Amino acid sequence: MAAQENTDFAAVDLIRSKRDGDPLTPEQVDWLIAAYTDGRVGDEQMAAMAMAIHFQGLGPDELSRWTAAMIASGTTMDFSGLSRPTADKHSTGGVGDKITLPLAPLVAACGVAVPQLSGRGLGHTGGTLDKLEAIPGWRADLTNAEMLRQLEDVGAVVCAAGSGLAPADKKLYALRDVTGTVESIPLIASSIMSKKIAEGTGALVLDVKVGSGAFMKTPERAAELARTMVGLGTAAGVRTTALLTDMEAPLGRTAGNGLEVAESVEVLAGGGPADVVELTVALAREMLAGAEVDADPAAALADGRAMDVWRRMIAAQGGDPDASLPRARHTEQVRAEADGVVGSMDAYAVGVAAWRLGAGRARKEDPVQAAAGVEWHRRPGEAVRAGDVVFTLHTDSPERIPGARAALDAAVTITTTAPEPRPIVLDRITAD
Repeated sequence: MAAQENTDFAAVDLIRSKRDGDPLTPEQVDWLIAAYTDGRVGDEQMAAMAMAIHFQGLGPDELSRWTAAMIASGTTMDFSGLSRPTADKHSTGGVGDKITLPLAPLVAACGVAVPQLSGRGLGHTGGTLDKLEAIPGWRADLTNAEMLRQLEDVGAVVCAAGSGLAPADKKLYALRDVTGTVESIPLIASSIMSKKIAEGTGALVLDVKVGSGAFMKTPERAAELARTMVGLGTAAGVRTTALLTDMEAPLGRTAGNGLEVAESVEVLAGGGPADVVELTVALAREMLAGAEVDADPAAALADGRAMDVWRRMIAAQGGDPDASLPRARHTEQVRAEADGVVGSMDAYAVGVAAWRLGAGRARKEDPVQAAAGVEWHRRPGEAVRAGDVVFTLHTDSPERIPGARAALDAAVTITTTAPEPRPIVLDRITAD
């Protein structure tokens, strides 16, 4: 799928074509992605193209070729030599979304290898690598040989993607973030799927979040993104399904790196919040079905097998599974102002508060605080009295607390009647 040596185009002509709604040819797509990757097309021209795609979209053939060209911009991985099938999960990002942490060892405990190449948080959504780096000694960067060895020996690995996988996406992702084109469904779909297809997993489950704390605010937009990604994965020979899951309220009881690790360990120990357990098991079932392995993930969670894999997975990457997690130097409580029932909790507001406390970053190079974040002691549907603690704020920087409190000012509604329970899994999308 690489650009042909004797084929050349003018980037401005391609920008005009897409701006005016004309489809790009396969040769034009190949050339554009290759030329942008090696610097022959500059950021200013690719920014214009991204905006043109944002407004005009990409047709199915264009999108398929665009994704293939991004994969061809780098290397691909091969897990065919492993003694067990592979399956992976990708979440589009949410607040309190620590699901990868218990999910990877759970699926591995059921006989499927999980090569989970993860990222860091940006803005109000947390990053899996930031969470795991709260564990003393744990390291995210592995060589391919180390990754393969751990997959064979342990069954699960969560690590950073190497720079060789879809380098075109790395450049384009950073550009989209500063040009207002993050929300483009074709660009989101090709970004996610180019990396996941290049990763080489046999089966893929997509957790597409819907609601306040998600990038997709409506079920219609989320379903469109899910269908697009399932189509790309299936066409590339990856068994792909998607679950649309609720992100109107945050997941679990915590948002923040070390706080979410502690909550994940509770789940692996047989406890933890019911919504985190439910979604972990639901995604595990999808991954096992995709890998064509008949096993009961709920049993593997209950009998301790998943916890055993977790401990081995953390130790294999230099972490100490018995070490104490960092504790914030400062905490502050936010209390309810009235009696009643929690009617709603705005996931986005909670995510912003955690970010302002130091759990997230505004730029990729910013550091994060391992102990910062938000704990909530009530969830929608639960009773509350005036003066009860609703949130506990955690940070090493007390000057950050007023901004976090401001973000939470209208995050919770207190009503006289309990709201209708919201399902965690809203829909399931397949290629059928």
